[in-house]
Amino acid sequence: MAPANPRIIALFDVDGTLTIPRGEVTPDMMQFMKSLSEKITVGIVGGSDLPKQEEQLGEGIAKVFPYNFSQNGLVAYKNGELQEIQTISKYLGEDNIKKIVNWTLKYLADVDIPVKRGTFIEFRSGMMNISPIGRNCSRDERNDYEKVDLARGIRKNMVAAMKKEFADLNLTYSIGGQISFDVFPTGWDKTYCLKFLAEGDFDEVHFFGDKTFEGGNDYE
Repeated sequence: MAPANPRIIALFDVDGTLTIPRGEVTPDMMQFMKSLSEKITVGIVGGSDLPKQEEQLGEGIAKVFPYNFSQNGLVAYKNGELQEIQTISKYLGEDNIKKIVNWTLKYLADVDIPVKRGTFIEFRSGMMNISPIGRNCSRDERNDYEKVDLARGIRKNMVAAMKKEFADLNLTYSIGGQISFDVFPTGWDKTYCLKFLAEGDFDEVHFFGDKTFEGGNDYE
């Protein structure tokens, strides 16, 4: 059923907005989203891939609301139908991907933090997610790392070093969540999903996210 005012759309970030970082959506939040979708058009735009989005928001989430964008819209669904898939490996080429991976592992080897776990680089079809502690850390380790990162600027310093090292690749670096940051071609931030919203279909487009400060992955 169409919402009461389909020409207004609200797009929602996932981590830190609809859920706690890497957590599951609460029943109250999901009910709010479904109630809102009766009034206006609702969409989801997150940086993680669709399987992770389903872990947080529920299986089949791509078909729950009219618009679903994972990896900032590089995997795009409209009314449950796949619209497009774009990949960073095709865009940058494997030689450049290897340069980034090799440099990152060497850099992280020299970063001294209380705990290191596994999955320091997560390769997604539209971006690379880099985590100094490793994405395999526990919830408590994640919370502890965030405090260290805020005090020492670990991710901020690493981003500055990567901008200098890979200046020729025209990449964007976006710090999000508690433990990681994303690396992707410039223009592949959350504004990428707007290409799937026909200009004549909406009078208002609203976006809700938690990292809307400069350098955050909801800023653009």
